[in-house]
Order: sequence, then structure tokens, then C-alpha cells
Amino acid sequence: MADFDTDLTQNAANFIPLTPVDFIRRAAEVYGHRQAIVHGDLRQTWRQTYDRCRQLAAALRQRGIKRNSTVAVLLYNTPAMVEAHFGVPMSGGVLCSLNVRLDTEALIFCLQHGEAEILLADSEFAPHIPQIKKACPNLTIIQVNDNLGPTDVEDFSDITYEDLLNEAQDLTNWVMPENEWDAIALNYTSGTTGNPKGVVYHHRGAALNAISQILEWDMPKFPNYLWTLPLFHCNGWCMAWAIAARAGVNVCLRKFEPKLCFDLIRQHHVTHYCAAPVVHAALANAPEALKAGINHQVKGQVAGAAPPEAILANMEKMGFDISHVYGLTEVYGPSAVCAEQEEWADLPVSERAALKARQGVRYHLQGDVDVLDPVTMEPVKADGQTFGEIMFRGNIVMKGYLKNKKTTDESFAGGWYHTGDLAVKYPDGYVQIKDRSKDIIISGGENISSLEVEDVIYKFPGVATCAVVALNDEKWGEVPVAFIELKDDAPPVTEEEIIEYCREHMAKFKAPKKVVFGELHKTATGKIQKFELRKQASELFGS
Repeated sequence: MADFDTDLTQNAANFIPLTPVDFIRRAAEVYGHRQAIVHGDLRQTWRQTYDRCRQLAAALRQRGIKRNSTVAVLLYNTPAMVEAHFGVPMSGGVLCSLNVRLDTEALIFCLQHGEAEILLADSEFAPHIPQIKKACPNLTIIQVNDNLGPTDVEDFSDITYEDLLNEAQDLTNWVMPENEWDAIALNYTSGTTGNPKGVVYHHRGAALNAISQILEWDMPKFPNYLWTLPLFHCNGWCMAWAIAARAGVNVCLRKFEPKLCFDLIRQHHVTHYCAAPVVHAALANAPEALKAGINHQVKGQVAGAAPPEAILANMEKMGFDISHVYGLTEVYGPSAVCAEQEEWADLPVSERAALKARQGVRYHLQGDVDVLDPVTMEPVKADGQTFGEIMFRGNIVMKGYLKNKKTTDESFAGGWYHTGDLAVKYPDGYVQIKDRSKDIIISGGENISSLEVEDVIYKFPGVATCAVVALNDEKWGEVPVAFIELKDDAPPVTEEEIIEYCREHMAKFKAPKKVVFGELHKTATGKIQKFELRKQASELFGS
């Protein structure tokens, strides 16, 4: 047996840590003249962007930022936000992208828990600053005056973002990670009760998920990417790093608005975008006049709930090709994909929608995704009926929760990351979520999947968004309650019509017992907050 170990060790010539920081370095070296960022009248090349990221890194290091220092940002999808995704890790620091919709108290919790030393804040968030300064007296706050931001805000900092960049004295004063396991980002979860958990990413996982995004999408060089997805959410599903790897264009977007999105898609020949279901629905249901003049194919990713049949049909009519991906903050955003097979293209849209509704299979560079019995930790039967819990393991899984060993250990029990999503596995190996473990409705001893009821309601004409939750019931234990947002141009609909429609299209006991019309509670990323709806149902119907 040959000895493949002795004298064959890692050294500086044959091993360097994987990191997405290297993607921008190469983009600048090879395609430095190409456009990297578009924002209003701003045009910025990859060489200019790389230089600004090096300025940011050097300025941060001059101010004491080093390995494991937390640098927080409270920014929209602007050029500064893109630059922070490279400049902060290039300083050795850890990027903490804060949810722009958090209230001041929640922002302060994240800043204190993450021990942030510097905060880059868009001028629009001035109302938060006095309380943040009081609660975090040692925090250095940098004001970011975006070229499309408000112009009537009083200065809340002695230093602006541009001032900070101009402090840089040596553009070579930046670092690669000492170890690819080093933390690159800290992301706080949203949409749950209690304080958010701090999810820690490493350089290796960020690089591998970015590459996986490229592979899953067959993304060519020089894509034009529209930032419809918040960059604070799972670091934009690692897409800022992926776009650098392909030397593409970041088409920035402060806030989502359908007309503006269609205008940008036309003007900049946008080829790719990612978004939550609510954003896709808004685009699909927009007036036809807004969609006119888009004659090229646009590729989109949707995560969370699968696109309903009607939305999928509208997207295909527009020339948009939508991929269904699945993941959580703890696995860097999407880490599984409903990989489409060639034969699906010939199927009717209803059958294709049913297949695309599945969460699918693992990303190229993820180790495993499977449906396991959480008690025995054995895979469930691949029969499309046996319930288990979706679990991940591999390189695209978080380091763990910051300062929370108990929850980290529980999440990694048995050598897998436990998602809490209940699912089945089909004979072809594709998995499909049936519900969150807490969202299964047990009525009269029967399990009702809220997702199944929602799928039926989405097919009712005029429904834009819906969610089904459990309501305690003296007789049945729990019964389903449906919350529905109608499209702006939808005709009036009654509770009785919705209930009867459900009874006609599924087992009668699964039909909702109550229907509430109005705007649904959502997170900043468009996820419906079912815990809020459960509270609302209890208040309305007295359970």
C-alpha cells in the first residue's frame, strides 16, 4: 500500500482557505473594465468596486477591526451594501446584516448580542439612531448617504461612508481568512417568537453556496442581476458573492415596487432575480401594461411556498423561468432545489406546477438532504406518504448559533441539521414539505396539512395570498382558519364561497371553518408570520 500522507502535507503552495472574497479579486483582475453596479445614475466597474472594497477594509482595520470583530450594517440593497459583503470580510471582520424592518429594540438586541463595534446605517434609519447610541455607547456609527436615499435628513454621525473610505491609507491592508472555518457573517433569524437567534456562517460555506447557486442556475458569465431579494436575508442567498464570481452586474433596488422592477428589467436587460413568493405574485399579477417590452428570458428563484399554478402560468406567459429552491437561514438560504427534468416541459401547466411544488434535491455542493424519522433518525419510506423531518448535512450548514450551545446542539442532534419542516420523499428521491411541525392541524384525530389547504385556496380566482392556521376547538381539538388577501381587481368574495370551494376540491373535513379577508402579517422577506395569524384567529374567534 502506497503512503499518500508522509511528506504530502498542506502548505502555502497547495492550500489556501476557500472564501468568496477571492471572487471579487478575480473579477477585478480579469474583467475590471466591466460594469459591476448600477444604481440610479451611478455606474461602477469591477475595478472601481474592488478598490472601494479595499478602501473599506483598510479603513476598518485602521479603526481596530480584526478577526472576529463584528461590523453591522443597516442598509437597503444599495452599492454600499454590496461593497460591505466584500470589504467587511476583507478586514477580517464578521458582517452582521440587520433586518431593515426590525424595531429599534430588536436592532439594539442584535447589536448588543453580536457585540458590534461599527454600524453602517442608511440615512433613512435616522429615527433609530438616538436610542441605539444610548444603548450602545461604544458603537461607532457611520452614516451612509445613498444617491437615491432621502435628502432631508439631519446628520446623525460625524463621519459618512465616503469619509470612512477616504481614511484608507494603504489599499493592500486587507486579509484573507486565516481558516476557511472563520466566521464571515452573522445573520439573525426573523419571523419567530422571542429574541432572534444569531446564525454564524463560515467562509467555506459562503463560497460553496455561491458556487452552487451558479451551478443550479447554469448561470453564464456576465448576468444582470436585479436585487429584489433583501441582501440582509441570508446575505442575499449568497448571490452578491455569486455575481462577483461571474463578473455580472448588480442592479440595486432600495425597495420593491412592481413598476420599478419591470422598468429596470427592460432598461438593464435583467437576466436573473430571486424573491419570496409574495414578490413573484406581485409581478405576475401586475397590469399587463407594466410588462410590455420585455422580450428576453428572465430567470427567477422562488423559495418558501411553491408558486401556485396560476402564478406559474402567468410567469411563463411573461417569459420568466421560475426555479423552486428551498432552505433556511441556517443553511445559507437555498440549499436544495427542485431540479427540473427535460420531460416536464411537455406536461400541462397544472402537472408541471405539481412537480415544481416539491423542494427537490440537494444543491451540488451540499452533502445531503433527506427526510428522516426524528426519533429513529432513519430515512422514511420513499412513498410520497410517510411523514418525516427534512434534515441537512454538509458544507453548506451554519457553524451554529452564537452564544447558544443548547439550541446548537439540539439542532445538530444525530449529525444532521433539523429544519423542523415535515415532509415526504417520493420514489424519485425528491422531497416535499407538507408543513412545519408546528403548523400541522390535528382535527378530530386527523392530520390536516395547512399547505394542502392553501394550495386549493390559491386556485380560487382572485386570491393573491393566503395562509391557513389552527384554531383551538372544543369539539375537534383544532380546526383550520384561512386568512386571505385578494388581488386589487378581484370581485367580492364571501366566506361561504371559499369554504364551499374547498369542500368541493378536497376532503370536506380539511376545509377551513372560518375565513378572514385582509392583509396578512409578513416578515421583511415576505414570509407570512403564522404565529401572528394564530394569535389573530384566537382573538377573533375566542379560542
